[in-house]
Amino acid sequence: MSTRITVLVAVAAFLQPSSTAVAGMGQTCHEADVPVTTSTVTGAIHGRLCLPAGPAPNTVLVLVPGATYNSSYWDFPTAPEIYSFAKAMTNAGYATFSLDRLGTGRSTRPLSVQVTALIEAQAVHGVIKALRAGDVADTSFDEVVIGGHSLGSGIAIIEAATYHDVDALLVTGLSHMVNIVNTFLLFSVYTHSVALDSRFPDHDPGYFTTVPGMRTKAFHSPDTVDPRVAATDEALRDTASYSEVPDFVALGVVTPYSALIRVPVLIAIGERDPYFCGLLLPVCSQVALAVREKAYYPSAPSLHTYVLPTAGHSINLNPDTALVHAAVIDWINSVT
Repeated sequence: MSTRITVLVAVAAFLQPSSTAVAGMGQTCHEADVPVTTSTVTGAIHGRLCLPAGPAPNTVLVLVPGATYNSSYWDFPTAPEIYSFAKAMTNAGYATFSLDRLGTGRSTRPLSVQVTALIEAQAVHGVIKALRAGDVADTSFDEVVIGGHSLGSGIAIIEAATYHDVDALLVTGLSHMVNIVNTFLLFSVYTHSVALDSRFPDHDPGYFTTVPGMRTKAFHSPDTVDPRVAATDEALRDTASYSEVPDFVALGVVTPYSALIRVPVLIAIGERDPYFCGLLLPVCSQVALAVREKAYYPSAPSLHTYVLPTAGHSINLNPDTALVHAAVIDWINSVT
């Protein structure tokens, strides 16, 4: 085979999503690399497509993790029967695609300055197109629910508001009411540049991660977290880029960019989320959350809210997360 033909074959292989099937109890999961092209990055988003037993469903949840998390947040390996959001959804008959954001997990790792929330949203848009077209595991989906956590929720909001390619939006660990004091602590005390962290030698200093040993204070306090979960969470800590923060805050939190969203919305948050319950409120009230968020989604045909009692920021890793799972399943059943 000539050199030219060899190169063409390699390029063609790169441009096709690749996947590996892994069978599990009641589900089949496919590890996949989906090629994406954005304004600044050409690469691949790695994700895990999980399908329930039986015929493939019409609906897939595309799940975007928050800052310093990767896809494992949605498919948590410790006590998955309790903490795996993806497993709960497949048990309910829905498919899930838990992805690694650009710069995290097994996805392409660009220079940090190339990665913004808008660029992440562009990449997720590419994933959604691939899932609708059946380019992942030869399975196509008619309906897409995009879901996020924290930074991932901001990316999901930007994606849904910009591309109008999803049928519903799930927002977790995020509201439009920011506690500035605690957010300052997050960036000044609980996180630092990877330049100060030997765990990420291949990342440039524009990426950040949590300071070793600080994840429980950052994401679970005053939550009651299982020590096993806390240990796994620490072991799986990942990164985010500082350049994702400005447009995440501007478009996902501060400005009413979400007014462009025209699909049903569910917002789920921990009762004691330190970052998004507001400066003066010690807890998130179900009524207050619904009232204040409604103004930010005037074009959504419906807005539902759910507050998980006693939970902090990372509600998927709260011992009572099954309540969140049930609320999400009920909501999806009603809007898809």
